[in-house]
Amino acid sequence: MGKKDKNQVKEITPMDVDFPQWYTDVISKTELCDYSPVKGFMVIRPYGYGIWELIQKHFDKRFKETGHENMYFPLLIPESLLTKEAEHVEGFAPEVAWVTHGGEKELAERLCVRPTSETIICSMYSKWLNSYRQLPFLYNQWCSVVRWEKTTRPFLRTSEFLWQEGHTIHETAEEAQEETMKMLGVYKEVAENMLALPVMVGQKSEKEKFAGADATYTMEALMHDGQALQSGTSHNLGQHFTKAFDITFLDRNNEQAYPFHASWGVSTRLIGGIIMVHGDDSGLVLPPEIAPIQLVVIPVAQHKEGVLDKAWEIGKALGKAFRIKVDDQDGYSPGWKFNQWEMKGVPIRLEIGPRDIENNQCVLARRDTGEKVSVSLDGLEETVKALLAEIQQNLFDKAQKMREEKTSVAADMDQFKTVLKENPGFVKAMWCGDRACEDKVREETGASIRCIPFEEEQETLFEGKCVCCGKPAEKMAYFARAY
Repeated sequence: MGKKDKNQVKEITPMDVDFPQWYTDVISKTELCDYSPVKGFMVIRPYGYGIWELIQKHFDKRFKETGHENMYFPLLIPESLLTKEAEHVEGFAPEVAWVTHGGEKELAERLCVRPTSETIICSMYSKWLNSYRQLPFLYNQWCSVVRWEKTTRPFLRTSEFLWQEGHTIHETAEEAQEETMKMLGVYKEVAENMLALPVMVGQKSEKEKFAGADATYTMEALMHDGQALQSGTSHNLGQHFTKAFDITFLDRNNEQAYPFHASWGVSTRLIGGIIMVHGDDSGLVLPPEIAPIQLVVIPVAQHKEGVLDKAWEIGKALGKAFRIKVDDQDGYSPGWKFNQWEMKGVPIRLEIGPRDIENNQCVLARRDTGEKVSVSLDGLEETVKALLAEIQQNLFDKAQKMREEKTSVAADMDQFKTVLKENPGFVKAMWCGDRACEDKVREETGASIRCIPFEEEQETLFEGKCVCCGKPAEKMAYFARAY
């Protein structure tokens, strides 16, 4: 850290003044990532990668609990494979990066840097699958993909990003659909319980679905600025790819059949969601479950005898149960350290000074509320454990309340435009299912259909009339502007 940073923490632009600049300030000043020499590509720094590792850990645990195994497939895909499924290649062609030379020699066939892995994975499945007895294939890979984006923003939309992609094949259409919905449920569970992100789940419209899918299902989170973020998707791919890649097996009737395919993915985009849902004008606010540092110990008057020793004693004791940092840096005031760790979103700050030691106590400061309380050093581990759980729940509750406050309903286009302007966020409205109405809403408001909720969450608004054309409509949809 340079000399100019030593005595003060740089200011962060207030989110109400300039939300995009606030976001940029937060990710740079908390050292989550940095811009690389290649436009649109980011360098994820240790603190940002630490968050991703914990997100990855929670998801990976649930994947394995549901019977999935991790594999790895090549980064480069022959052009002939990419073009086998027409709808798929058409959807990704504008974003594909191509390798044309190996060393100085021009390749006989172009290789694409994977934008997604359906094609390379299916080419291998066609080699491996012979009998229904082998099914299902329940495989996942953690990797990066490249999609040559025109406009980028760190974590939210970059030309390369880290993700996982599950690709499973099944004996029946019913099993593939069950898998598709099961993994959407896993995504929702982890997002809400671990990332404290309340998400809306449902089906994408035909326009918004994944290229080559029978149906796409999504979870959508709402950011502080009222824009939605697609936070994970699960696709029922039917037999589009299995037929294109001639994946067949001998079925129970001793006949050749095509299996049914599902795929699902979440990415480092979730880090952007965490920043924009929980963050405030002081910087990051991290849910304890995915905070690289759950508690920072700050010695006050550390030059005085016994203070540093006590801070490290507490740090080592708590470090057995939590992710701990003892900030014993010289030359920085306690106030500067308080601000620094507040900006980095650490859930709990523990302050310990000479008077605290005399009284066998310490001060705990919560990042989510700013509340400070003196607690006994006796039973400190249980105190911290309970407080972290309380913070985790409070962040979810606050985010859910924010989403509810930023959700409106609209009967017609005039009302739609008014509520979207006055209260940016989700707009619940009836939709007739016509692509022309979907396009018109997008053209006039900038809002798209984020998801069509499932039957149990459907409700009929305004006598079931389409928000755009006024004709009878059976489905209610969530609209929003989105990242």
